[in-house]
Order: sequence, then structure tokens, then C-alpha cells
Amino acid sequence: MKLSSLCRRTALAVLLAVAPATAAPDSGNGEKMGEVASTVARMLESAHYSRQRLNDEVEPGVTQARKALDRYLELLDYNRLFFTQKDIDEFTKTYGDKLQNDIMLSDLSAAHRIYDRFLERVAARVDKVKDLLDKDFTFDSDRTAQINRDKAPWPADEAEADEIWSARVEAEMLQAILAEQALEEAAAKKKDGEDTAEASSDNNGGLPKRTPKEQVQRRYERLLKSLQEENREDQSSTFLSALAQSYDPHSEYMSQRALDNFNIQMGLSLVGIGAELRSEDGYAKIQRLVPGGPAERGGKLKVNDRIVAVAQGDGEFEDVVDMKLDKVVERIRGKKGSTVRLQVLSAASLDPSKLDVIPIVRDEVKLKDEEAKAQIIDATGEDGRDTRVGIITLPSFYADMGRGGAPKSTTRDVTALLNRLKREGIEGLIIDLRRDSGGSLEEAVRLTGLFIPKGPVVLAKDTNGSISEMRDPDPGVLWDGPLIVLMNRLSASASEIFAAALQDYGRAIVVGDEKSFGKGTVQTLLEVDRFLPLFAKARQAGALKLTIQKFYRVKGGSTQLRGVGSDIVLPSLTDQDDVGEGALKNPLAYDEVPARSFTPFGNSNELLPGLRAASEARVARNPEFSYILEDRARLQERIEENTVSLNKKERLAEIEEDKARRETRLAERKTLTGPKFAALEVTLDTVKAPELQPVALDKPPKRSLEDSDEPDPSAPDEEEPYVDPVRDEAVLIMQDWVRLEGKPPVTARAGAAE
Repeated sequence: MKLSSLCRRTALAVLLAVAPATAAPDSGNGEKMGEVASTVARMLESAHYSRQRLNDEVEPGVTQARKALDRYLELLDYNRLFFTQKDIDEFTKTYGDKLQNDIMLSDLSAAHRIYDRFLERVAARVDKVKDLLDKDFTFDSDRTAQINRDKAPWPADEAEADEIWSARVEAEMLQAILAEQALEEAAAKKKDGEDTAEASSDNNGGLPKRTPKEQVQRRYERLLKSLQEENREDQSSTFLSALAQSYDPHSEYMSQRALDNFNIQMGLSLVGIGAELRSEDGYAKIQRLVPGGPAERGGKLKVNDRIVAVAQGDGEFEDVVDMKLDKVVERIRGKKGSTVRLQVLSAASLDPSKLDVIPIVRDEVKLKDEEAKAQIIDATGEDGRDTRVGIITLPSFYADMGRGGAPKSTTRDVTALLNRLKREGIEGLIIDLRRDSGGSLEEAVRLTGLFIPKGPVVLAKDTNGSISEMRDPDPGVLWDGPLIVLMNRLSASASEIFAAALQDYGRAIVVGDEKSFGKGTVQTLLEVDRFLPLFAKARQAGALKLTIQKFYRVKGGSTQLRGVGSDIVLPSLTDQDDVGEGALKNPLAYDEVPARSFTPFGNSNELLPGLRAASEARVARNPEFSYILEDRARLQERIEENTVSLNKKERLAEIEEDKARRETRLAERKTLTGPKFAALEVTLDTVKAPELQPVALDKPPKRSLEDSDEPDPSAPDEEEPYVDPVRDEAVLIMQDWVRLEGKPPVTARAGAAE
């Protein structure tokens, strides 16, 4: 991953068009959210793992309700830019001691008044931003702007806030100007040889070009407009999320909209048009078309098209320009077989006033990028022998949650892939859980059972202190050969259960970051409507994701906070202290329970010292890991500095320095000779194919969430090759493992027919 991309990574709004078509009005559920709030509070007090009551003192002088108030303020103004300390003191004095009573009495007026004040502050600040943008910027001072203010104190008053905003707006103007210059330089280099359609696409899809000033001003106008669109139900949902998160970072209130999206992610199946959208300049822009989805099959909707209006069937079009992205998605969602019509600005059109009308019949869409997938790698050693290694990549532990759609199961899919890998003669297996944030606990236990005989997999303790265990009841083992689990600090929850069990059984070697994320808690999903009083039943009242247990390894230690430590640590950019459970708000503590009796299965612990020593020697010689260590040190330095220069010359010098460093690195990479690998790809679509297709390992894997497409002024002229030294080193560790066990070499090379 490029350092600059990591530093500037943005949260990409990826939403797929899927279910009902209208936004909730202020009436209906909005009027009943007070009853929903008191019900959620009672559920938290009685069923959350901590059993804390809202009026319990959880810190000196701080009640649980006060923590909820603090969390609500953080969710609204996470960067501490709009509220002042005077506002915070007023809220604390007015609501701090009475909030728990208000919630239990179904009174959310405090949350609504605070939101109204926030809206006032944002509106006033947007007006001041317009005034700031009218000044002439010279960008020649020695001033700096703070990047992240989430840990900074609130501005003492409006005067201090004005100083903060003056630097912030100047920094955004400078960034917009530098980005515009980078675009112009890139466009000039690409101009020769482009056809009309390509030129039009690069020219903002035929839309009016905005100046840097207009870009910054429009950004804040869109922010204000999106906040103004929040109705009382939306505001109440935000407050209830803050209430749940005050107990621990993984408890959460889900509105019906959020619940629908959660079910989609778990089931990997949806009904819609099969398009990923992102918000850009007020438009919902087509980011990607899902292969095989209705939009791609229709052939008319294209990547970079911008949606202007949406109509249901033969109904009237509704303008969606400057509408919040999730509300645009709601209007595109619908039942299977129904028709939605999109009015779009084509990215290829030369006429910015010409709108295309594209009808699409909604249908079931499979989220293929989130499914398990595999590769077969033939690694050629210095002696000319091949070691055939299988890699199965798991983006999540998904499962059909019993809410309709085609049934999905991580274990079932991995079984199909692994059976094909075995038929292809693999000698070792790698399970890649990097970036796997977890999912279904049951799937984690079932998947573990593919690699161990029957026995305990994970222990769980509830709020009463009762300890239960989840076991693999099946003595069968699908794979008993060498096994490596790849993890990093983004591997969490179910991933950690799986890896910890295999590590404790001596069944696998864990390779990757120093430790995994450290989420050792169990959540359940409770639909709130089931717990509402009969007189207050609200259709689609959402759900409460509630932490009810902590889980533990079979040896007794929790993965909470500490995660799963790697047996062999490899340098990576994700191995940072600010990534993981300990960096979140209100995490539960680490503890232990008595260990369970189990029979180890495997010899990984015996081979570990030799494998670790060989790996450490290779890592020390590998320039790619040197690059990672260099980039990680620079990234940590920038995080600690947390400032950006407002001097244009200094910024340009930094950009040129970064560009020169990357060009030097690119030139060095051309002289490097990496491992000799050849690979085949195995997906659930090709698992039964007569022949498997080769795949290039120097291309990045497809993901639903991509890096920001914001231009990178420091990027070299030539595109950097994709490298994954952690994956490559894992393959080499596996090659060592196979050789140490003395198994005969595989004679078939990658690319041979089955």
C-alpha cells in the first residue's frame, strides 16, 4: 500500500441499491422514538455484559448516562470544530444529572436541543467559511494547521474557534489548488492520443468545472444540507447509538436502514441493480458495477455516470442532486422484479445538459468480492523444486442469518475451495485473514472444525459469570497438512477465535502483525420492537446490537485488548498502536478464565523456532520490508506531528521529496528479483472448472472498498507495481515447512490441467 494513500485514505461511501424506496418522515416512528429510547435503555441495563445502570457511577464523578452524553457530543462533532467549551459546559450542567431520568421517561428533548444547537453552530460556521474564502491567500506564512482534533480540547470560545477555522480553511484551499495543478499536469500528459469519450470522461463528465474556492465552499454547503435533512428519527438514532457505545465500542443501536445493510453484508446477497455508488460534487456517482448484476447486464449504465433523478416504475422523477447518499440508495432500492428508472449524466456525453433515462429491473445480486476465494501458488526454490501452496482469502465470516435470500456459509465455501486445492496437489495451506473484521461466531467454530478433531474451540462468559464452551463435535479433519494463518491488526472478532484455537491446538502458525485487533466480545442482535410496550409498538423500530459475553481461548486467556499474537512477526503498515480495540472508546478489560482440557493436534510448535529464524533472515535481506519499515516510521512521525504546513513552497517541496523517494524506489524495484511464483485462481464460480486460469500476482486484489481517487500530487509518472511481501514471505515460510517435513516434491506446475 502506498504511504500517501494510507495517510489520505478516506471513508468511501459504498452503498448498493437494495430494498424499500421511501425515506422515513418526521411522523410515524419519529414520534415514537422516545419509547424506543427508554426500551433500549432498559435492554442495556438488564442485558449488557457490564449490567451498568444509567445512574451508576462508572468513573469518579461520571455516571453511565454522562458517558452517553459525552459520546453523543463526540459523534456529532468528532473533530471538535463546531461546539465550544462553553457549549459543552452548558450541556453538562443542564443535562448531565437528569439525562438518565429523561431517557427512562421516554424524553429525548435533550438530544434534540443539542442537535439543534449543533445545526446552528454549523450554519454559522458555513457563513464564516464563505467570508474566509473571499480573502486573498498568499500561502507564504510559517503557520500550520492541525489535521486531527479528536483528542484536542474543545475551543474555549468563538474567538479561539475562529483561529482554528482560519488555518483549516487555508489548508483546504491549498490542498484544492495543489490537487487542481496535479490534475492539469496529468491531463496535459494524457491529452495526446485520447478519443473524444475518454477526454470527456476526464473533463469531469461534461459537468461545469469548479475552482478550488468553489470546491471548498460547496463541501461545507453539502455538509450543512445533509445535516438539515436529518429528521427527529435520524437524530434519535444517533443519540441511541451514543447511548449503546457508552457501554462498549461494539454495542450499537441500528435504525431499520442500518439493520437492512447489516443483513446484506452478512448474507452477501441482495436485491437491487448491482451498482456501488459514492457521493461526489453533490451527485451519486457510479463507482463500480457488480459483475453479473442487472446494471451491468443492461449495458447502459456506466462507471462515472452521475445520477440526477430517480423514478419508481412509471412514476415521476425525484431530483436527488445534493441528496444524502443513503437516501439516494433508498430510492433506488426495491423488490425483485420491480423497475427503477435513473436519470443520469453520462460520463461520455459532450453535452452537459443531455440526460439519459435508464430503466433497470431489480434482481438478486451476489457480492462476489466478499466471498471466500483461493489461489494456487507454485513456489520454485533455489534447487529448482516446486512447492505447491494453496491460499484461501476470507474477507469476512459470513452466513445466511435466516432472513431470506440464497443461503451463504463461510465453512461451506471454504470446504469447496479446499477440496479443489487438495485435488490440485497442494502441500501447504495459508488462510489469509488480513482485514477480516469477523462476522458469524458459529461459522468461526465450524471452520475451525475443518482443521482439528473434535474438541473445545472457544469459551464464553456471560454477565452472571457463567462459562460455556462451543465445540467442534465432528472428529473428521478436512486438512491435516501444514497450515499458516495470516493476520494483521485489522483481523478481529471471529477471525481471532479461529486463529487462537488453531494456535492453541498447535495446529497452525500465525504470521503477520505483532498482534490482531483485540475484539474479544460477543454481540447479539435484538429487534427492539419485540421489547416495546404493547401500546407503543413501532413498525420497524430497528435493533440493538448488544454485547452479552466475552470469549476466551481454550487455554483461558481472552483475546480482548491483547488480540492474538503472531508466532512470526512481519513488518507491515497496519502494525500501529492506534489500530485496534485499545484505540476505541470504552473498551472492556482483559481477563482470564480456567483453561479447558484438550488434545493438541499438529507439530507446528516443534518446527516454529527454525521457521522463525529462517524468516527473520529473509526479512532482513528483503528490500520490500525495508521500505515498509521506512514508510511506517514516516507515517508514525506524521501522525505524531498532526500538522500540515500552510506554506505553498514547503508543501511543494514535500511533494517533490515524496515523488523523488517513490521514483527512486520504483527504479530500485526494477532491479530486484522477487520469489519465483506462478499462480492459478480458484473462485466459487470456477471451483469445478476443468482447467484453472493463471492469475498475475503483481496486480492488486479486487475489493469493494478502494482507496480514494483523489489525485496524488506526489505520484511518480510511472505506476508502481503491486507488491505483497507479507503474502510472499508466508509462502516461503510454508515452503520451509514442507521441506522440513521431508515430503516429496510436487511435479505438476501451475497451469497444468487437472
